[in-house]
Amino acid sequence: MTTDAIATIARVRFPVVLFDLDGTVIDSGGIILASMRHATRTVLAREYSDAELMASVGGPGLEAQMHAIDPERVEELVQVYRDHNEPLHDTLEACAGMPDVLATLHAQGRRLGVVTAKRRSTVELAFARLPIAHYFDVVVGGDETTRHKPDPEPLLLALERLAAPPADAAYIGDSPYDIAAARAAGLFAVGVTWGRIHGAEALGDADALVDTAEELLDVL
Repeated sequence: MTTDAIATIARVRFPVVLFDLDGTVIDSGGIILASMRHATRTVLAREYSDAELMASVGGPGLEAQMHAIDPERVEELVQVYRDHNEPLHDTLEACAGMPDVLATLHAQGRRLGVVTAKRRSTVELAFARLPIAHYFDVVVGGDETTRHKPDPEPLLLALERLAAPPADAAYIGDSPYDIAAARAAGLFAVGVTWGRIHGAEALGDADALVDTAEELLDVL
């Protein structure tokens, strides 16, 4: 770490910044919705509203999302979803402004991480498309913990790997599950409104709410 980075990190509010991935760092709401709709149409031959399909996204994981839709067809729904969704990662883009924000936080010497409901293998698909993996010191995927957001276990695992206390960390996400997990883990909870997965009204328990990536720098 450079001398300038060491001086900067001594002044920042949160030396550790953890991020949700979908709808926070990567603009994946569209491909998630498309794959949810494809799976339910293919397996169940039923139409659901966008709100019904996206209600549990970002929380307890894909299996739980599909169980909420049809507990009898979970395995088939998950497989059809993944077969449709994984190739779409080749079209992914970052959320507006996020690569610059990550670069700035990294240059300041902060330790960054991802805590996501995605499996690690799917996270790697996103990283293969977008050159951002080098910014992150830790990644916790949805297949690495027994309990999932809104439970704090994934966030606490990330902090354990970084040997960092919750008071030093903020967690940034676009879903109520992110905010609940952050608060349960003792992290500063930042809600972002650009994810197109959950509305801003679902983020009311956040410690801070931001509308653009650049605003993140002001609250961190």
